[in-house]
Amino acid sequence: MRITRVLSATALLFGLAVSPAVADSSPSPSASGDSSAPATAGTSFRTAAEIDQGQQATASASTGDYLYWSFPADAGQRPTVKATVKLPDSHAPQTWQIDVYDGLRRRQACQYGAQTRTVAEGSTSVELACTLRTVRAWSESWANDPLPGTYYLRLTAVNLATADLGQPIGASVRVDSKDIGGSAAVDGSLAKPLVPGIAVTSGSGDGDGGSAKAAVLSGIEPEDGWASGWWSDRWVWTAIGGVLAALAGVGGYALTRSSGRPSRVTPGA
Repeated sequence: MRITRVLSATALLFGLAVSPAVADSSPSPSASGDSSAPATAGTSFRTAAEIDQGQQATASASTGDYLYWSFPADAGQRPTVKATVKLPDSHAPQTWQIDVYDGLRRRQACQYGAQTRTVAEGSTSVELACTLRTVRAWSESWANDPLPGTYYLRLTAVNLATADLGQPIGASVRVDSKDIGGSAAVDGSLAKPLVPGIAVTSGSGDGDGGSAKAAVLSGIEPEDGWASGWWSDRWVWTAIGGVLAALAGVGGYALTRSSGRPSRVTPGA
């Protein structure tokens, strides 16, 4: 009877532990159709159009332009960038490419996805995708791991024919993330996310000695704020592991105690 109660409690705790892990693996909420999404793109890192994850941003440009957008990514997320380019009616074969950079402007490799794609003459559109590695809360200074902060998406055509330069195109981009959870957690976190800013201050000259105000190049952040890597479902699994170990000890004690008890002898038998 004791063993049955122990096993029942273990099954209940295991079910409670699985629930948050399954919830963490779901994709980020979609925000398609949001009117606040930008309809233009920047032409450099400094002028990149800011978008939130789940937004569908659009832009009208010309072939040969470099188009830039920026978005936030936090620890434990695995961002996927998708871009669609609508091409002019007539054109030669073209090669389009998307590149993703972190807040330090380090180019990040794609785990999978068609980051570069060549389309044949007369094609009406081209679709590109890039899934990054999971963003880590902390990393060694010499490593190129993706870290929490602002990320930049650059879209452009490479090796264009001269006759195709300047033709009108339409571009749309979208960023979504999958929450990986405790399997990507590390023992450490950044003091601040890698959000680009200006390292100098300027006086306002308002007559009271001049109050210093730092200029920040990017004001975007995740909807729930920066997590900084302090919480993950690894805490839940660690707690459940401790409880299971305690229950296993109680069960083992109950088994050894019942098996080692001497049998009773009926008097006069």
